[in-house]
Formats: sequence, structure tokens, C-alpha cells
Amino acid sequence: MAYKNNILDETDLRLLNVLWNSGRATLAEMGKDCGLSAPGVADRLRRLERNGVILGYAPRIDLAAAGFGLTAFVEVTLGHPSFREAFLDLAASLPEIRECHHVTGNSDYLLKVACSGTTHLEELISERLKGCPGVAATRTSVVLSTPRDRPDAPLPDRP
Repeated sequence: MAYKNNILDETDLRLLNVLWNSGRATLAEMGKDCGLSAPGVADRLRRLERNGVILGYAPRIDLAAAGFGLTAFVEVTLGHPSFREAFLDLAASLPEIRECHHVTGNSDYLLKVACSGTTHLEELISERLKGCPGVAATRTSVVLSTPRDRPDAPLPDRP
């Protein structure tokens, strides 16, 4: 497997896209789509895991069907950088926080959260987030609908 400047080769990209589209396929089935033997696929997957390209394997869950139909984005502003570690520890411990991004702009972090409803969201923001030392402000946008969400999208072709 060639890694030039940590760039994946075309076979790696094909294999990742096959994995995205049919994650439960056997190694032999994946190999047919990539022109590799089953052991060749296994070897590449191990290397992609070892190099941090594949971070893990998990089912895609319909959060609404699982009882978490309210999605919101919460901007969080910290009062001082010294509060960063405590906030990040809290964010890592709350399963409602699906994504946490350190961002530019008026706030410090952008969170994507999944809640069972407005009462759950209110408790998350008012008690947990605003109860965290150093959280100076939050700003919340509730998602009304999601015309496009592609966490399982294949990698784009390189320009």
C-alpha cells in the first residue's frame, strides 16, 4: 500500500467506498469490487486502521426511531481558555453531544446534539452545559428538517 505524504491510493479509496456502501460485505465480496483477494482486503483494512484512516466500525442509527428526534446545534462560548479542558471533558461524557467542533467566529465550540424533545434539550443546555464552569454563553438553533445528511457518503474524487 503506497502512502505518499499520507495520501491514499486509488485502491484504498475504492475499498473505503465499498466499505461505506456495503459495510457488512465479506472480505471476498469487497475484494471483487476492488480487484483484491480477501487476504489483500484484510491487509489493507488493517493498515488503514493502523494508520488512523478507519477509526472504527459502528451501525448507522436512525436517532428519531430510537427516540431522539430533536436535533439542535448549540454554540458555546467559554469565558476563558483555561476552562477548555473542563468543557471538553463534559462534552466527551454527554451522549447527547453527537459532534463537538472547535470553531472560529463569535463562539468557541459548535455542538450537534440529539435529544428526545424540548424538555430534554432545555435540561441539557440549562443544567449541564451552562452548569459547566467557564461556559459564558450558549446559542441554540433547533433543526426543523434535514434535506441532506450524508455521514455515510463515499469520499469524493480528488481534483
